[in-house]
Amino acid sequence: MSAVARYRLATPALAVLLLAGCFNAPPQEERPVRPAYDMVAAIRAAGAREQSVIDVAPLRDPGVSAWQDAAQTDEHAGRYADAAAKFDQALKLNPDSPDLLQDRAEVAIRLHDYADAERLARQSWSLGPQLGPLCARNWQTVVEMRLQAGDEAGAVAARKGVQDCHKEGVPRY
Repeated sequence: MSAVARYRLATPALAVLLLAGCFNAPPQEERPVRPAYDMVAAIRAAGAREQSVIDVAPLRDPGVSAWQDAAQTDEHAGRYADAAAKFDQALKLNPDSPDLLQDRAEVAIRLHDYADAERLARQSWSLGPQLGPLCARNWQTVVEMRLQAGDEAGAVAARKGVQDCHKEGVPRY
């Protein structure tokens, strides 16, 4: 084969190789990884489902309410560390508030601090009405944390706690 013939064969192959080097694969779009199961949504749903005859709603201190509202805004925006800090400030003003403790427990779950979440939920239950929606959220938090820890027996016991939060009303005819 002559040099001219080799040149004719090599030129298109070289051009293809050079052009291939100019192109890159398109960048993959990064999507946030969302868990298949939202524990906090399950906890809040347990409270929403609870239609007990008893539903205790504490009076809110305006100073605490401002921190609580700001924390909830941060949580809805996905700024969980900021929400936790604001709930902590509210708890400094009212450390025995069952609803604040439960809200803080739910943010702890978002921060993957499961031991603190369970501790806060149990503390909320011990200070709270032990009936109604808040009680159901407390015990559902314990259910979720026990499942997270692989403690099926603990989760079963906590589910009983969720059921015990319900108080039937007196039938009226």
